[in-house]
Amino acid sequence: MSANTKWTEADVPDQSGRVAIVTGSNTGLGYETARVLADRGAHVVVAVRNLDKGREAVERIKAAVPKADLALQQLDVGSLDSVRIAADQLRAAYPRIDLLINNAGVMYPPKQTTVDGFELQFGTNHLGPFALTGLLLDHLLPVDGSRVVAVASVAHRIQAAIHFDDLQWERSYNRVAAYGQSKLANLLFTYELQRRLAAAGEPTIALAAHPGVSNTELTRHVPGSGLPGFRQIAGLLVNSAAMGALDTLRAATDPGASGGQYYGPDGFHELRGYPKLVRSSSQSHDPQLQRKLWAVSEELTGVSYPV
Repeated sequence: MSANTKWTEADVPDQSGRVAIVTGSNTGLGYETARVLADRGAHVVVAVRNLDKGREAVERIKAAVPKADLALQQLDVGSLDSVRIAADQLRAAYPRIDLLINNAGVMYPPKQTTVDGFELQFGTNHLGPFALTGLLLDHLLPVDGSRVVAVASVAHRIQAAIHFDDLQWERSYNRVAAYGQSKLANLLFTYELQRRLAAAGEPTIALAAHPGVSNTELTRHVPGSGLPGFRQIAGLLVNSAAMGALDTLRAATDPGASGGQYYGPDGFHELRGYPKLVRSSSQSHDPQLQRKLWAVSEELTGVSYPV
């Protein structure tokens, strides 16, 4: 592919024989990611919190892709019990896993906690995916070409820090800073996972992607999102869900991609456009921060890694 070529759905290679787990795939970026992978022949596990919405998504994908090979999995990444149950079921069903795409997330909610008592964004966006990946990883490790993809955000630069002295925002709460913390955590986790995989000589690689600003249900807590015409106006300014999913799809399937890479839109300030290699903040590349967050995450989730 030349430097001037835009990477699109058409560039996703054949995925026949591959098993792809996509969390939060009943809507938005996850739905579009699952649809394209199914269209390319992958067996796609639609892993969702709400099974009714999951069934609707499966039917919509099958209507668009009659040959789609899909399975439905109940999974609430905001609950460590749900993560463990889902991981046990997935391990039993799939001796080999080719792709794990950690897409499910929440953005800017009012202050809430998960059932485990974690701040909702940190628990859902980071700790749940951290636990799920750790519990499934030994079914990816033997598989050549297997990948773990984290869906991050430009928000990892916005008021973002890992507040080790108050990870759960018990002293005060800033929804923007809490979201930034969770998205910075996604990148710190990805880079530390890649370092560990490479050091162990494993074929599995870890990558991250971000969709720029996409017009999806994730924005439902953004101020003004309930106003008449918000969606229509937003649709003119930002990526559609299908465009936003291209960054994830490239990280997951581009044969030229390498571990530790980060993909985002090629437009102004990475807000919209086609996927290209981008660079995350210097803070996200701090190895000391990566290792500290990893240790805390293992402690909080009770999940340790085989690498």
